[in-house]
Amino acid sequence: MSTQPPGSPTVVWLHPEAPPKPVEGAPCNGCGLCCLTEPCPLGVLVSRRRRGACSALRWSDADQRYWCGMVADPAAVTGMTHPWVVRAMSALARRWIASGIGCDARLDAHVLPPGQ
Repeated sequence: MSTQPPGSPTVVWLHPEAPPKPVEGAPCNGCGLCCLTEPCPLGVLVSRRRRGACSALRWSDADQRYWCGMVADPAAVTGMTHPWVVRAMSALARRWIASGIGCDARLDAHVLPPGQ
């Protein structure tokens, strides 16, 4: 059960180098806002939670963006390392999260002023 009053804003902390959230329908740029707010149906399965940040979300210093761990490195998320299983999980994850379809996060991101 959430301790937040209904209608109050949700605060998530993004990596300082994370790209800004794209407009709805634009290609995903790895801002991470949606996955840090709540897990998708696949994230519910791997995170074993329905609220809060998805445990499969990974930050990439090399790419300066967030990646779904079930797409980028399912072995690290699940512990299953057989190559055919990893390939299958990654392909299934891309389909389940609608990778390449476009941003569907109906969220507004606001940057807090320094010192808050």
